[in-house]
Amino acid sequence: MNAIPLSLYVHFPWCVKKCPYCDFNSHALQGDLPAAAYTDSLIADFDAATKTEDRQSLTSIFLGGGTPSLFPPAEIKRLLDHVAQRFEISNIEITLEANPGTLDEGHFSGYLNAGINRLSVGAQSFSNQMLAKLGRIHQSEDIKRAVTRAREAGFRRINIDLMYGLPGQTLEGCLADLDQAISLCPEHISWYQLTIEPNTYFHRYPPARPAEHIVADFMDAGFEQLTRNGFQRYEISAFARPGEKSLHNLNYWQFGDYLGIGAGAHGKVSGQDGIVRTTRTRVPADYFKRQSPILNRVRREEILLEYLMNTLRLVDGFALEDFYNRTGLPASSLQPFLSAGLDRGLLERSDDSIRPSEKGLLFLNELLLLAA
Repeated sequence: MNAIPLSLYVHFPWCVKKCPYCDFNSHALQGDLPAAAYTDSLIADFDAATKTEDRQSLTSIFLGGGTPSLFPPAEIKRLLDHVAQRFEISNIEITLEANPGTLDEGHFSGYLNAGINRLSVGAQSFSNQMLAKLGRIHQSEDIKRAVTRAREAGFRRINIDLMYGLPGQTLEGCLADLDQAISLCPEHISWYQLTIEPNTYFHRYPPARPAEHIVADFMDAGFEQLTRNGFQRYEISAFARPGEKSLHNLNYWQFGDYLGIGAGAHGKVSGQDGIVRTTRTRVPADYFKRQSPILNRVRREEILLEYLMNTLRLVDGFALEDFYNRTGLPASSLQPFLSAGLDRGLLERSDDSIRPSEKGLLFLNELLLLAA
């Protein structure tokens, strides 16, 4: 039996509008949301994906997008009830990504009753000026209202997504965003730098962003502010209060397995024959036709780099025992990378674990090149 932890990712591909920085599989909604039909397709996809799966439990479920909070709670409940017929999910982390501009008061209790026990609120900024530049449909007060209503409904675990290095942003504005996020008392903050991705509006029409040395000042001051307020950095862009790490994202970063269903979803499943990645069609119209996913077996020579790309995002790195168990590679395959990383001060070794040094976290791409 496969002992590697298994999670489930569910992708919802529609948004009210496409943000100019977004490279995820998301499509501006045209007409009515086909919520019931899409849930039907998700259930069929789930059944096909689990047909040969022998594990009986999941470690976490994440509903992402796009904008899952466009979907009514009844459809979310229908999907999760179906998943519960196959896997034990009664005591696991189940996260829903929520856009503050798509929520009304009735949604919160409905999602909680459906089985969602963690919300990830896509704030991005508390500056209305910055939100407008980012193409967001909400304003600062919508974020505060959403978190307040979620608490009133009974949610005890909330993440707030924030970006920094925004067009025209100052250090004062960056820290003001963090101040307002912290004032809402979330259990988790994802704080990441705006990057310009291919195939986005910002890639075609790049905005004027702060210089690199200014963004470095943002990082240093932001890390200090988060730490001072009780948030521990455990991944490059993730900060949590004690006991509140994202279990779903940890499974990704620790090279666990995950099923991916929904238009554009990706999955990774390990077996006796190696690691297989799955990719669903990105086009919702094609997804409704129940097209089979594309399967790609990860070549043995690619496994080392894939493992390191995930695990070295973590402040604590990885245990050598986990490396052997989750890659199937011999110790000799890791040794040249370890020697080079330790010599350059990019890695640290403690007993039977390997972690990036502070310098290694700052220059992660350079560190990974040692394994390429």
